[in-house]
Amino acid sequence: MKHRIVVLGAGYAGANAAGRLAKRLHPADTEITLVNADPEFVERVRLHQLATGQDLKPRPLADVFAGTGVQVRIAQVAAVDAEQKTVALAGGDEIAYDTLVYALGSTAGDHGVPGVAEHAHHIAGKQSALRLRARLAELAAGGTVLVVGGGLTGIEAVTEIAEARPDLDVALAARAGLGDWLSEKGQSHLRKTFDRLGITVHENTGITGVEPGAAVTADGRTIRADVTVWTAGFAVHPIAAATTLEVAETGQIVVDDTMRSVSHADVYAVGDAAFAKGAAGHPLRMSCASGVPTAHQAADAIAARLTGRPLPENKIGYNGQCISLGRHDALVQWVTPDDQAKPSALTGKTAARVKELICKTAAWSIAHPTSMAPVRRRHVVAAEEPLVTAV
Repeated sequence: MKHRIVVLGAGYAGANAAGRLAKRLHPADTEITLVNADPEFVERVRLHQLATGQDLKPRPLADVFAGTGVQVRIAQVAAVDAEQKTVALAGGDEIAYDTLVYALGSTAGDHGVPGVAEHAHHIAGKQSALRLRARLAELAAGGTVLVVGGGLTGIEAVTEIAEARPDLDVALAARAGLGDWLSEKGQSHLRKTFDRLGITVHENTGITGVEPGAAVTADGRTIRADVTVWTAGFAVHPIAAATTLEVAETGQIVVDDTMRSVSHADVYAVGDAAFAKGAAGHPLRMSCASGVPTAHQAADAIAARLTGRPLPENKIGYNGQCISLGRHDALVQWVTPDDQAKPSALTGKTAARVKELICKTAAWSIAHPTSMAPVRRRHVVAAEEPLVTAV
């Protein structure tokens, strides 16, 4: 009987994990099923572009994985039974697995702030980005837009909106200082860009409520906003927390250095769904920069355990934070492996070209799931876990 591997979610992490497993394991011994609610791969790092009227290249998953041996199942995941080793799908179907790769990712988190769900938009998914796109198109000149959240997503969203719609009054509310985790050079360029685009910045401003036409600050003020865009953090899908899997306070599945659940040896978690640590021992942030390496780590570990080969060493770390600032400007902040800013940074058009190259490379890896590394499909020869770690 073939070893059944089920991958839940076809974002950057899930799609990369499925493709890499197809490269590592022989189809005569394994059956890989990729389950995703959307029939297309969603290029999440470009959703701020989609929201401002730009169209993204469609990538149907059936076409992407044609000929790879990966079976694509378009369905909504309803529940996971980690004891019975089954996945329940919306509509009543069920899939059994021998190994599960959980990659259901994240969405926008409201952190319990009243009015966010009812009155704010977000760009954590394709449909939500399209709803924001339609709402922005309705705004007449002089309309007000407030982006809440001063992280990477908020900065990319607010600069994209301000560049695409210079006729709007665009503002950002950040709980701390603008880009205060960046180097001095990075912060300076960010402020110059915001000034150039005419973006109003509300620094050290917490938002405690969202109303129709306004946001309420922690000190009782209101900021006018015809459209509020919420980017103040992510929340993971609640499915994992409803299982017997060990999860962190965030709802992420707690994993070891091979991305395997610490409570269930047949479950792996990758991307935003995983509470994972990098090589430096620090928790990885929710990002594409974490999702792809964790996917590769999990796939290589699964293949190693099934074929009796050495386990991969955890070498996951960061090199830089790439932040688009519209279509012709960007900031590439070089960082240490544990994500702390170095003094050096790229800015302007050079950084924009680097950012675009990285985005295109990530999309290319999805469109060619078995082409990023040599294909070495090995037979399943061992059920015992190898004790030697690769160096």
